[in-house]
Amino acid sequence: MSDTLINLQRRKKSAGDLGSVVRTMKAMATSNITQYEMAVHSLQDYYRTISLGINACFKEEKISLVADSQNKKEAKSVAVIFGSDQGLVGRFNDLISLYAQRIIEEIPGETEIWAVGERTYFLLLDEGLTPTKYFSVPNSVAAITPLVNQILIESEKYRQAALDYSFHIFHNKPTKSSNYRQENQRLFPPDKKWEDEIIKMTWPSQNVPEVIGGVENTLGTLIREYLFVSLYKASAESLAAENASRLESMERAEKNIEEMLDELNMGYNRLRQSTIDEELFDVIAGFEALRKRE
Repeated sequence: MSDTLINLQRRKKSAGDLGSVVRTMKAMATSNITQYEMAVHSLQDYYRTISLGINACFKEEKISLVADSQNKKEAKSVAVIFGSDQGLVGRFNDLISLYAQRIIEEIPGETEIWAVGERTYFLLLDEGLTPTKYFSVPNSVAAITPLVNQILIESEKYRQAALDYSFHIFHNKPTKSSNYRQENQRLFPPDKKWEDEIIKMTWPSQNVPEVIGGVENTLGTLIREYLFVSLYKASAESLAAENASRLESMERAEKNIEEMLDELNMGYNRLRQSTIDEELFDVIAGFEALRKRE
């Protein structure tokens, strides 16, 4: 009996220690979510400034960035899929991989896949897709910029080499319900919806904007900044969604640990009471035996 009680005490202590680890990971996930969401929020004003600049270029020359045709068989596309290399994220990588695969099948022409994250890379291989490039997942806000610059450099090479070229991104995005959903966006050439939103923007002052240095050069610079902001936002949102998934997993684990502790406490109390009852019965039986002897 005493060995069983000791084992239960040991299991209670292990569950308590595991609960402490889970609570720590919950706190870290919550902190990381806030950090990445703040990074996304800080880009909003910069994105609006870029959009206003593009708006001025559009009105200056009456130009459009929307491709005339997206059904050419000789078209070449690049699809960047953002995943996670960390554990305890549930089906985070599986969902974005399957979602991207369905969308990529509908993209005309040849599509080259780039994977952000080793786990996503191997999941895509298992699904019959072979990523041609692999990028490491950023582990902090400061590490997002080098990743984005690396992707932009590689994508620019493809854009210059292909006449009919498109650039797509796939990532998980956090939702208000502490969960996440899958999203995709064609960054280049921009779609009609994006261009309509840019054209409908209102200039914030009464002064008429003037493009200095030539519309083509200015627009090219603004488009590069637009791509940078969009990729940065996608990466930060993916990291926030990863931590949201981890937070959800930790909350389930914490609930399971609490239920386990309740069961262990009940079992320990029952066994302890049973041990006490047996000892009392032994004392009473011994007393009765002595009294009969007397």
